Amino acid sequence: MMARNRPSSSTRAHEATGRPGLRGRGFALLLAATAVGFCGFAAVLPLVPLWATRGGAGEFGAGSTTTAFMLTTVATQIFMPRLLERCGYRWILPVGCLVMGVPTPLFALTDDLVPLIAVSAVRGVGFGMVTVAGTALAARLVPPAQVGRATSYYGLALGLPQVLILPGGVGLALAFGFDTAFWITGLCSVAGAVFSMGIWYADGGRNRAALTGCARMPTAAPVPPVPLALLAAPLVLMLLTASAGAAVSTFLAIPFEGAAWTVAGALAGYALGVVIGRGTAGNLYDRLGRTVLLVPGTVAAAVGVCLVAVALRSGGDGAAAVLLVLAGTALLGLGFGAVQNETLTVMLDRAGPAGVGRASAVWNMGYDGGTGAGAMVIGMLIQSLGYGPAFALAAAALAAALPLARSRTGAVP
Repeated sequence: MMARNRPSSSTRAHEATGRPGLRGRGFALLLAATAVGFCGFAAVLPLVPLWATRGGAGEFGAGSTTTAFMLTTVATQIFMPRLLERCGYRWILPVGCLVMGVPTPLFALTDDLVPLIAVSAVRGVGFGMVTVAGTALAARLVPPAQVGRATSYYGLALGLPQVLILPGGVGLALAFGFDTAFWITGLCSVAGAVFSMGIWYADGGRNRAALTGCARMPTAAPVPPVPLALLAAPLVLMLLTASAGAAVSTFLAIPFEGAAWTVAGALAGYALGVVIGRGTAGNLYDRLGRTVLLVPGTVAAAVGVCLVAVALRSGGDGAAAVLLVLAGTALLGLGFGAVQNETLTVMLDRAGPAGVGRASAVWNMGYDGGTGAGAMVIGMLIQSLGYGPAFALAAAALAAALPLARSRTGAVP
């Protein structure tokens, strides 16, 4: 197991002068844009499938709205490294927020499945732009010695609002109407665009090198692009854990629609677990210089999904089932959060300073591709086998991936 290379004291001093880092206004604006802009993602993720079922769609149809969103997200992410290199980061993030937010109110016009899928697909393009640019900027705006914390703080900015927004979107729609919820979440993404445009002007312009496509983070020697094969194992781990997360965020509200407080508590516990797991992983990474939570995170995610499967297998009724769902979603969130940050820092280490865009794109493709595939595959399994067996298979897939988390050549640097 190799520790990551630390820059010399003179290099760190130069980088600290060149980039404001964690305490800079530019990084704060990135976090603000992430926290506000991603509300338009978190609230809509369980909301659109529920809206689709109101229009008569089954679980597979409801899951296809998330799948369409994630398919266009991943398709966009494929081209993002080259686009960022040519065009830079200045406009990619705000334009992505606008593409994600402006179409959102269109969901309120109809609950027919085809228009819902079409609008979801358009929003996915914006989300693909936002995810890659935001993740890469979290690393580019800070010196290498702060990358672990920067990526975890970025994850906190993404995850903390979801503690309220993920369950709150459903609650808002049920209390005040789906049209109100769609308008509010769309405006959140537009606000994220405004915040992200301010990064260019913050800190006396010292962030502009990181926002320019031709810029390179300082390094002692040229680093060739990392072979994609070296990113394969952490990519698979992201795919599987993201699929498990998608199973909860997309489908949990449907069998528990009559128990709003259970759904709200489970989704809030899941989102809070993601925040804690990711923050802990990032801080440990900067302190120790290596990943330590990849295996425990994968185990926690598998056990969490298994607990949810047991609760759903029993029909979801009774206090025991409620406790299992609450514990399972929280444990899944903790594991998923840890795996998120650990796989990202592994990829950033292996890609090197010259490959930040590629590492960000591959990691986000794993995250979003797993979310989309999870929504589709779990939806098919639910319709064929029922909720309990479908979630049990998701837990089994995570357990089968444990050797990848332990692999010296695959996931752990």
